[in-house]
Amino acid sequence: MSIKEAQQLVDAWIKTHGVRYFSELTNMAILTEEVGEVARIMSRKYGDQSFKASEGDHELADELADVLWVVICLANQTGIDLTEALEKNIAKKTNRDSQRHKDNEKLK
Repeated sequence: MSIKEAQQLVDAWIKTHGVRYFSELTNMAILTEEVGEVARIMSRKYGDQSFKASEGDHELADELADVLWVVICLANQTGIDLTEALEKNIAKKTNRDSQRHKDNEKLK
């Protein structure tokens, strides 16, 4: 699915099943929580921490999808076309960083 289709799908789901969007501030808090879940899984699966016996699912894909969901909600609420925003962001990074990373001795 395209990013535009994802934005439309989330919007339709919210209006059909979710009644309405949470406020932008609430969604920002939810985004922070979901990113924290990603960090928890990453630190245990790929870092030096281990999972606690009491911890349930370790589903990184699901947590990343939760992050994407809330980002899409925030974009929809604030009138941002994520396709356009991503295209502009990639162009900015290309202009700014195309040589910087190639010339970075730490990356060789």
